Amino acid sequence: MVFYAEAFLSDLLKVTVLDRNREPVGQVKDVAVRLGDVFPLVTRIIVRPRGRRELLPLPWSVVRSVSPEAIVLNLPKSELQPSPVQKDEILLVESVLDKQIVDVEGRRVVKVNDLKLGSIGGQLRLLAAGVGTRSLLRRLNLEGPALRIWSWFGRRPHDRLISWEHVHSLDPASQQLHLDLDREKLHRLNPADLADILGEMSAPDRARVVSSLDDETAAAAMQEMDLDLQRELLDAVDDEKAADILDEIAPDDAADLVADLPKERADELLALMEPEEARDVKELLRYPGDSAGGLMTPEFVSVPSGMTAQEAIGYLRKAAEEAETIYYCYVVDDGNRLVGVFSLRDLIVAPPTKVIDEIMERDVVTVSPDTSLEETAALITRYNLVAIPVVDEDRRILGIVTVDDVIDEVLPARWKKSLPRVF
Repeated sequence: MVFYAEAFLSDLLKVTVLDRNREPVGQVKDVAVRLGDVFPLVTRIIVRPRGRRELLPLPWSVVRSVSPEAIVLNLPKSELQPSPVQKDEILLVESVLDKQIVDVEGRRVVKVNDLKLGSIGGQLRLLAAGVGTRSLLRRLNLEGPALRIWSWFGRRPHDRLISWEHVHSLDPASQQLHLDLDREKLHRLNPADLADILGEMSAPDRARVVSSLDDETAAAAMQEMDLDLQRELLDAVDDEKAADILDEIAPDDAADLVADLPKERADELLALMEPEEARDVKELLRYPGDSAGGLMTPEFVSVPSGMTAQEAIGYLRKAAEEAETIYYCYVVDDGNRLVGVFSLRDLIVAPPTKVIDEIMERDVVTVSPDTSLEETAALITRYNLVAIPVVDEDRRILGIVTVDDVIDEVLPARWKKSLPRVF
């Protein structure tokens, strides 16, 4: 068998199929590959005979040569017999072209515009997916003119190819493209990039990928999504996974999600969550969603009054892991009543033996759990705060409302996307 070292599927679809006597047989409409190998083996061509509507599947073994001009068979037209596609095979045009795949390195979801085939050990195999502009132009018969135009500017664009071994696999039962992603690579992605990738996927693929991620990575990505997408994803995964993700999400965000669920499912998920996280969420659900109590997170840092700066630093090292932000450190008395606040900068520059009561600000701006979103936002803006503490009538600190939580509530989604990340 003779064929050129590499070819693209779009090229094969343009050539005529000839029999052994060079008589026209028809046009290639699709190509089948067998799954199981890293680079799937080409097993059949699907031909539309001239003057007929039905397709004729032929085994690749009847192909004698492949060139840009024609595919020549080793049998006369009269001896060609249909060879049906097997269960472990998939059709490339039908099942792969125009499907979405995840380009982890490029941090995006891309569409398969073409497929690269090539010789390995004398066999024609599927090597890569073409996902760039050049692949699309080739498929549309516009590659030649485009290359000439690019050459006027001294440019020759490369094909954007993603090796088949790194991208995806196919489920022959459903004939659909599914994702087969390197979890380590996904774990290393910035949560915002991962959230963008997940947001571009189909709903089934999104649920499947999130279910395969560790809980911390899945939660970090979910917190970068808009609330509607978070809800959709929470509905799509099983209850165990949903509860595990809620355990990792900030309590205030978890409460927002649980509040929108039907009561029966909300109760089921709360029962599956870790007791401490579930308790925090239930506490937040007591307050209206547009109040300081509904927006606050119980994950803040407080230190006992009377500590030295050095003691406070050691205390914070242990407490920092559970805190949403330690930009502010709140000072409390023996009854957990708020008596002051200092910034991390104040603590670092203070002499080690200095008592924190001497560096803290005593006049702390606070809100109550019932304070409205608008008033809370106004106070944060007026005093240029990163966070504001929420206290009860006895001035016991219940939580903090951070500026990003306020932004999430008051700014349109398109504005939030353009803001720099505070935390």
